[in-house]
Amino acid sequence: MESYLPNFNLEGKLSVITGATKGIGRAIAFAYAESGSDVILIARNEEDLIVTSQTIEENFGVKTYTIASSVMNLDYIINHLSEITEGQGIDILVNNAGMNIRSEALDVKEDEYQQIIDTNMKSALFLSKFAAQNMLDHKKKGKIINISSVAGQTALRTGVVYAMTKAGLIQMTKTLSMEWGKHGINVNAIGPWYFPTSLTEKLLQDKQYVQDIVARTPLKRIGKLEEIAGPAVFLASDASNYMTGQTLMVDGGMTIYGF
Repeated sequence: MESYLPNFNLEGKLSVITGATKGIGRAIAFAYAESGSDVILIARNEEDLIVTSQTIEENFGVKTYTIASSVMNLDYIINHLSEITEGQGIDILVNNAGMNIRSEALDVKEDEYQQIIDTNMKSALFLSKFAAQNMLDHKKKGKIINISSVAGQTALRTGVVYAMTKAGLIQMTKTLSMEWGKHGINVNAIGPWYFPTSLTEKLLQDKQYVQDIVARTPLKRIGKLEEIAGPAVFLASDASNYMTGQTLMVDGGMTIYGF
């Protein structure tokens, strides 16, 4: 009998995750490893990388590789990725690394603007470019997943520059999917609402702020990290082979309101 059961298994795959030691990136790295994928972990803090790498290898028995660097150091990261992937090409890239400096538009400073743009958007474009070429060179069909935000679709109190970058990631996802679909490379994005991460830690300690968030969320709670890891596994797996150019809003329903 023909099976219609989707395949979410990532065994034999090699995944690259930026911002891989905290919050959403860490959850995705763990979920991919539990699904059988070897992982290349990219993050700034070397001690966090060592702990994350050891925990993954001890619990899931997959191979891990680490690159200690800010995603703004693209040449450094790409040189290391080239060495690591020489024998086995990249199957999955998750552009998760991101930052924000919350300020109103009248207070935005040029150096802060550039830092947010380079971290959130420039790194995603050029790492996607490297990954796509790597996939082509190794004759692989691959998956690229960009972590955007509901702030890329709806006006929020996150700040104009952050919102610009997250909207840019959504549009970049569409354009890259159009260009690379003919090569069998799927490019999709995820738009989270509030999850417990280093970016939201202080905000979520404010009971009134959390109450405001929950009031705008049909499911009446903030997200759990495993609830964003699931969609990330789906987009990385064969189960999503006919999806590209899409942004999955993992938001408890928040964006249905249109305000």
